[in-house]
Amino acid sequence: MLSERPQSVSLNGRAMRRTDLETMDFDELWLLHEQLTKLLAEKITTEKLQLERRLAQLSREHTGDVGGTPASRPRRKYPKVQPKYWNPSQPTQKWSGRGKQPRWLVAALSSGRKLEEFIIDGSVSPSGDNAHSDEPS
Repeated sequence: MLSERPQSVSLNGRAMRRTDLETMDFDELWLLHEQLTKLLAEKITTEKLQLERRLAQLSREHTGDVGGTPASRPRRKYPKVQPKYWNPSQPTQKWSGRGKQPRWLVAALSSGRKLEEFIIDGSVSPSGDNAHSDEPS
């Protein structure tokens, strides 16, 4: 069975037969190619702009229901946490007790020392709670 080729091509409302294209010389075909490329680029740009507008509209509708995207909301401010542990060999190295343990503490704990040995005096009350009392120190 022979492959079916379109017998005519429509361009600017004008039907061009395949034989018309085959009879055109190289320069005419190249000019037609450039015109088609320009026309396609314009149509793609127009379609892209319409899709971007629709996406922006959908995004506005979606954020209106939720109350804003996380990127548009300001970050929650957390109170400054005072350090609870310190490195006796390097007194400037301190740790609040939150997050990942610092390297100096991991090394000291792996050598057999206890976490309680690194507590900063007055940072933790004897009951184990933070020293956030109303009493003056």
